[in-house]
Amino acid sequence: MSSSVSWAQTDSLLQQADRLLSWKAYGRAIDLYTQLLAKPAGQLNPTQRGLAQEQLAYAYQQVGDTGKSEQFYRLALEGKKNENPQILLRYAQVLAGNGRFQESQQYYEQYLKSKPNSFRPLPGPAGVAAAGENKNENVSYKLDYLDFNTMGEEFSPAFYQKGLVYVGGTRGSAAVSANSKANYLDLYYIPDRSQIKAKGYIMPDGSAKRVIPESSNKGWQLGADEYTRATANDFRTVMGYDVGINVSDGLGYGTRPVNPAKRFSESLNSKYHEGPVTFSSDGSRIFFTRTNYANGLIKLGKNQDNSSKLKLYTAVQKDGAWSSIEELPFNNNDYSVGHPSLSRDDKLLYFVSDMPGGKGGTDIYVARFENGKWGKPINLGEPINTPGDELFPFVDDSGNLYFSSTGHHGMGGLDIFYVALTNGQNGQVVDHLDAPINSAMDDFGFITDFNRRGGFLSSNRRNKTDDDIYRFTREGSLYSCRDLTMRLYDNATNMPLDSIMVVIKAQSEGSSEQSLVTDSTGLVQFCLESNNDFTVEANKDGFITGKVGFSTRFLTDDQPSRLEMAMTRPTVLIDTIGTTTSKTYTASPSALSKIGGVVISELNRQPLEGVTVRLRNECDQTQLEYVTKADGRYAFEVAEGCDYTLTASKPSYGTNTSRVKRLPTRSAPKEIDADLKMFSVGDVVTVDNIYYDLDQYSLQASAQRELNRIVAAMQRYPSLVIEIRSHTDSRGDAAHNKMLSIQRANEVANFLTSQGISRKRMRAIGMGESQPINNCVDGVICTEAEHQRNRRTEFKVIEIK
Repeated sequence: MSSSVSWAQTDSLLQQADRLLSWKAYGRAIDLYTQLLAKPAGQLNPTQRGLAQEQLAYAYQQVGDTGKSEQFYRLALEGKKNENPQILLRYAQVLAGNGRFQESQQYYEQYLKSKPNSFRPLPGPAGVAAAGENKNENVSYKLDYLDFNTMGEEFSPAFYQKGLVYVGGTRGSAAVSANSKANYLDLYYIPDRSQIKAKGYIMPDGSAKRVIPESSNKGWQLGADEYTRATANDFRTVMGYDVGINVSDGLGYGTRPVNPAKRFSESLNSKYHEGPVTFSSDGSRIFFTRTNYANGLIKLGKNQDNSSKLKLYTAVQKDGAWSSIEELPFNNNDYSVGHPSLSRDDKLLYFVSDMPGGKGGTDIYVARFENGKWGKPINLGEPINTPGDELFPFVDDSGNLYFSSTGHHGMGGLDIFYVALTNGQNGQVVDHLDAPINSAMDDFGFITDFNRRGGFLSSNRRNKTDDDIYRFTREGSLYSCRDLTMRLYDNATNMPLDSIMVVIKAQSEGSSEQSLVTDSTGLVQFCLESNNDFTVEANKDGFITGKVGFSTRFLTDDQPSRLEMAMTRPTVLIDTIGTTTSKTYTASPSALSKIGGVVISELNRQPLEGVTVRLRNECDQTQLEYVTKADGRYAFEVAEGCDYTLTASKPSYGTNTSRVKRLPTRSAPKEIDADLKMFSVGDVVTVDNIYYDLDQYSLQASAQRELNRIVAAMQRYPSLVIEIRSHTDSRGDAAHNKMLSIQRANEVANFLTSQGISRKRMRAIGMGESQPINNCVDGVICTEAEHQRNRRTEFKVIEIK
């Protein structure tokens, strides 16, 4: 029975490790697989151990530790037959990377024997499911249909200085033959891409919106917006263009007249095809695609089949013009070379070619610049290149590769894919980008920044007979889960606490929980699903159970989060010091002074029953105790000449501690009123007089005076942990208001910290305009006073230690 329980627990840990691996949280997956494999013999059955070894080897392969990856692949494959072909391929690649070429070839041959014989990319919905089967959640994007698009061709954009260089012409597909004798492509330039305007939008949910044009006598033409597909009746002549893909004759170029837009450079544009292009990091050198010239003359170069191919050229900028045009050494009259993309360090050039020996129609290659010359091109191989066509590569500043393909599972036509590269070498996971980046039509020419916040792409989704350029903006996190590192420590000693079980529960219905144990440094790492709220609970013998909240809502950056959590040992209340004993107060006639009052709730000002009120005499350490009734009242007799400490405590309420200064001796008896207020978990207190200048988060002097009341309350209730919640009114952009409220909440927390309140007792939360206390939402006209009610700061009690 115990063995069955152990295996069930192990399966649960394996599932957690596998989930982390699918989320690409490789470091945390490695830790968990290592813990599993360190279990004593017998706690893992052979199947479990083999799976853990395979996955651990793959995780090490993804982080670049090929030595350990080879070690665990070897262990996983020992004595096994008919192994998964993908495992054989991965192991062969690791062996090759470690210089064990002969052994690598043996495993690669085993892979070739065991892999499926036919190549059939899945079109339509089946392809979408296959491409996204390991994803937890789609990434949201908004697409802009841009104002410079015409009825002709605009595609394959490239960043250049502050502007955009793209390929243009008129009508035809970007994926047909290069052998026409007229109507060639040229390069065009928009100097400032920040000034590019949108004609319409495609929202993350797929809905389309049109930007209303300025009034015009021309009216609105069918097919002239961003979502209505054009028809033959929209043009002066009926179209009759061949729009099929024919990359074997020239990497996807077709016939089209000249685009009337401004040309990029007269010294580069010729009567034949130019583009796509890429630039060096300083913008001084260009690499561009051009139809083959014969010895540089105004004449097409031809191969033995009497067909022209594409070649790569480079030029340098001098005195504002491009000059010294040269061919790259891997050009050839018998096959095409084009679609360049240069790495940030200018050392790696990625390009496309249909040269012999490839995996399919066209493959992606990379060449390295060393010792003043370009090395031999290397085919990136599987899984990037397929028996289909790979085109339009782009490598971002982090070395991530984007490309289009007909060979990978997608939504139809050319689709855009992504893979992480290490030192120019092949990555292992090819990801299909979500809609609306991809569509059922051709999508290609993708460029972006290093974390895919935004960029541009080409597509013929609006009108399949010509290509347009779209601008995209990512909305939300790039990753399906959010990295969270927690540190747990002893509140009394500040020392890290190991072996603490931490359980994170998502608040959305149907969500699962995760549980991990802290290491020797008190750290534990989770990957949390996006757009959700969580409760975190930590348990360890000898400590009070700790609970905090965490939210991944409204997080648009991709940086990991860190959360610190203090664990407190139970407090043993000492009624007396020394040998003195406590006594319970009973009212009796006396000539002594008295102290008394009512214990009430801080939130609703109602009397509290069952509150234990203690009064300790600081002269002789004797202590009096009284438990309140339904009226919340208490009373004690006090002697003159002594200080007293007054505390009020009740389960689930914060302990209120106050000092009573000594009464003068030989004074007449007095009655001291001391009403006590108590907080409970969940109480929310609004502080109305914390104001800010318009669109600012720095505190005004009047607000600081008001916050001193909060400082006093935190000192009076030393067991409270609060959440500082800052709100804005509804005016202005919601995302900006969200960020502004976070800054304001942090400013309040910083002030409290400067007054001696521990930062560990505070959580700063920005609520933005999401929780108005009146009806002053977007579109509702309100007075300034009504808006002011929503610009508030609240304090919520989230924990009582």
